[in-house]
Amino acid sequence: MPSSPCGIRCLPDGTDRVGLPTVWLRIATVAVVLTVVPLLLAGRMIPAARRESTVRRSARLLLWCVGIRPTIDDRRDRRARAGGVLVVAPHISWTDVLVLTAVAPAEFVARADLLDWGLLGALARRMRVIPIERERLRLLPAVIERVRTRLLEGGCVAVFPEGTTRCGRSHGGFRPALLQAAVDAQCPVQPVGLRYGERGGDLTAAPAFVGDETIGSSIRRMIRNRGVVVEVVLAPLEHPGRDRHDLAARCARAVRAERPVEAVTFLPVGGSRAGGTARTVDAA
Repeated sequence: MPSSPCGIRCLPDGTDRVGLPTVWLRIATVAVVLTVVPLLLAGRMIPAARRESTVRRSARLLLWCVGIRPTIDDRRDRRARAGGVLVVAPHISWTDVLVLTAVAPAEFVARADLLDWGLLGALARRMRVIPIERERLRLLPAVIERVRTRLLEGGCVAVFPEGTTRCGRSHGGFRPALLQAAVDAQCPVQPVGLRYGERGGDLTAAPAFVGDETIGSSIRRMIRNRGVVVEVVLAPLEHPGRDRHDLAARCARAVRAERPVEAVTFLPVGGSRAGGTARTVDAA
C-alpha cells in the first residue's frame, strides 16, 4: 500500500488570505461553474468543437477560485500527433486535477470514494472518472483494461502513479501497475511535472492535501488563499516500450527534471487532440 511521510505538520502555519468579499465571490463562482457547465456539456448545448476549450476555461476559473495561477513550460516535440496519451504526474493535492484539466481535459483514474464527495463527486462523474479501490487489488486488472481501451479509442487518461499525495517537498516512486495500460496499447506517455510556489518563487505546501485534513477543511483553506503559482512542465513524450517498470522509472525522472527560469503559456497535451496519511488516487 502506498504511504506518505507528509502530514499536517507540512502545511504552512499561515498563508496570505483574501478578504471576505473575494471569498464570497469565489464561492459563488464555484457554485455557478459546477452547476452550469456540467449541465451545458450533458445537454449538448455547447458545440463539440468547443467543449474541450470550455472545460479548460472552467478549470482555470476554478483555479482562480482557490488562488492558484498556472504557468506552462512546454518541452515537447512540437510536431502534431494523434491518438491516445497516458498522462502521469506527481500527486500533491486535489487541485492537481484542476491543473491538468486546465492544460487539456483528460479522464482520470481516481479513488472510488471521490464519487461520494458532494459537488466534487458530481463533477468527477461528469468527467468520466475511472474509479479504483486500492484495497481491492484483485480488481486492478479490470481498471488497467478500461484505461487501455480508452487509450486505444484515442482518449487522454491521467493517473498519479505515486498512489498518494505528498507535500511537494518529498517524492515517492512511480508505481508501474497502471502504466501497463500504455504498454499494452503501445501509446505514448506524457510526464507532467507540478511545482506549487509562492509568487516570489519559493516552494510552498499550501495546496497540499495530506495527513488527517478533511476535504472540506482543505477546500475552505484554499478558497481563502491569496496567491500560489503552479508551474506545469510538459516533458517530452516517453515511448511505452515493453517494460512497465522501466517506463515508470523514466517518467519519474522526467517529472523531476530541473526547470528552466522562464515559463510560457498554455499549450494542449496530446498534439493535434488539443486535447502522514495517504490520499490515494490510484494503486499504480
